[in-house]
Amino acid sequence: MPVLSPRVDLNSDLGESFGRWVLGDDEAMLRIVTSANIACGFHAGDPSTLRRVCAQAAERGVTIGAQVSYRDLAGFGRRAMDVDPGELTDEILYQISALAGLARIAGSRVRYVKPHGALYNTAARDAATAVAIVEAVRTYDASLPLLGLPGSALLAAAEGAGLTPVGEAFADRAYTPQGLLVSRREAGAVLHDPDEIAQRCVRLVTEGVVTAIDGSDVAVPAESICVHGDTAGAVEIAQAVRDALVAAGVTPTAFVPDGVAPGAAAPAATAAAPTAGPVG
Repeated sequence: MPVLSPRVDLNSDLGESFGRWVLGDDEAMLRIVTSANIACGFHAGDPSTLRRVCAQAAERGVTIGAQVSYRDLAGFGRRAMDVDPGELTDEILYQISALAGLARIAGSRVRYVKPHGALYNTAARDAATAVAIVEAVRTYDASLPLLGLPGSALLAAAEGAGLTPVGEAFADRAYTPQGLLVSRREAGAVLHDPDEIAQRCVRLVTEGVVTAIDGSDVAVPAESICVHGDTAGAVEIAQAVRDALVAAGVTPTAFVPDGVAPGAAAPAATAAAPTAGPVG
């Protein structure tokens, strides 16, 4: 199959520590990734942590994204919740606004939005949830891209509302034959071998497919690859992925560069990258 793009974004969920509870190595990950999905305080992240990570991202030129979530600190945002769509829109607006203030203080800004955990998974299939998220982003700043699962209800709603949908793949998560993520409750849902993950990501970018949990190939058109910051060995995995991509001639590049305002024309090579499409 033809090469989809010589460039791809590497993102990671960061800023997820809370008080004395430390999760992941944000500083090390920021030396590797090109975009940072920074928590907004609803699933993780206290104000001091979020301000520090925004400052570190700005210093390294890493693009900042708001990772919005259900209001679920105890469950790390990974529990499905029944929230009125209007209330959900307001809660997402609150989260984007909070992180945007901290990013501005750091000399940067929020340049995209990505749902977290259960909200991400629910929005992939539930139209009402997807529309609530899209409405929040549209109301706050319609030029902000929305990161999500290719072929999902979320990206369809984003496109329908005139937002910029950006397809995302997961380096360290197993896929179903339908192109969805295998539930974390199932064995083998999270991958841990750095070399295996790295080669999987090279194939994703150069061929546009990943191997599903049943051994079949699944088309995943993605402009960004996520390496979870809370996965065991996350830094080693992220570095292995970046090194393998570079060795394969792929340049890690943020889909919204830190110096480019949302809504502005992207560089030609980045603009040519595929947008989210149907999942094979």
